[in-house]
Amino acid sequence: MHFSRLFVVLLLALLPACSRDSGATVPVATNGEPKLSVVCTTGMIADTVRGLAGDNVVVTALMGPGTDPHLYQPTRSDLAAILEADVVFYNGLNLEGRMTDAFERARDSGKRVVAVAESIDESRLLASADYVDAHDPHVWMDPVLWLHVVDAVHDTLVEACPEEADSFGLRREAYRLWVADVHAYSQRVLESVPRESRVLVTAHDAFHYFGERYGFEVVGIQGISTESEAGVRDIERLVNLLVERDIPAVFVETTVSDRNINALIEGAAARGHAVGIGGSLFSDAMGPEGEFTGTYPGMLDHNATTITRALGGTAPEGGYAGGSGP
Repeated sequence: MHFSRLFVVLLLALLPACSRDSGATVPVATNGEPKLSVVCTTGMIADTVRGLAGDNVVVTALMGPGTDPHLYQPTRSDLAAILEADVVFYNGLNLEGRMTDAFERARDSGKRVVAVAESIDESRLLASADYVDAHDPHVWMDPVLWLHVVDAVHDTLVEACPEEADSFGLRREAYRLWVADVHAYSQRVLESVPRESRVLVTAHDAFHYFGERYGFEVVGIQGISTESEAGVRDIERLVNLLVERDIPAVFVETTVSDRNINALIEGAAARGHAVGIGGSLFSDAMGPEGEFTGTYPGMLDHNATTITRALGGTAPEGGYAGGSGP
């Protein structure tokens, strides 16, 4: 077992287990109330908070598996949860564009409201293809960048609950090591994909940070936001790409319709080029709660393993740690 993974196993065993839902029992302060209530928009953020917080925090994730944050319309209960929370974490960079008013109201009421992706130095962010003077919000696709988010979450939790600073610090170290281990695994297996095959065709432009980190050309049918629509010319252009470069596989996403991907496959077939579906990737949401892919590192593992195996590289079928985590 890799040393850092062993450290994660031992440290997480010594610390209290993370609460996995808002109904879990958590330690209470002297007034009988939970120490901290945190609301997160996406699953990736919620998993990070849970990884650092342990049983000191009640964590509520507003967006579950299969939810598209670009199109997400907050419910009345979501708005109430945001206003009642001690801390609100959201991605920012226009990912949750329909929730802007809710965040502003919470901030105006004195809540700690943190856009975690905006904690990353602007020079390391990619430009948005959809909006002028904006950045691509899909920063979680690069685990090295996401470590800055881990630190931002840690600092906010310490500010909100300073008496648990030591626990938060130990858990941050364990979580950072877990993410770093999965990144090292991803780097290793993705490098086994032949260079001419390192072309990732997906339903929408969610993987450019992944491409920058691991050396893949990324082509999305839709833009960075799923609110943009792909036209006939977009499909024709991508069919030409598949045929001319002999690309063997394209990928569907768990949060985006597969209609356009199927149109690509049919268009390539009409040109005499067989293209298969390489697998389903997690882009804007993670897998089911309680499964390894329902964690941020598990999501990374699944994507790297699926892409590697579909494009001619070598990766174990179960991925990192056999798909079970540390």
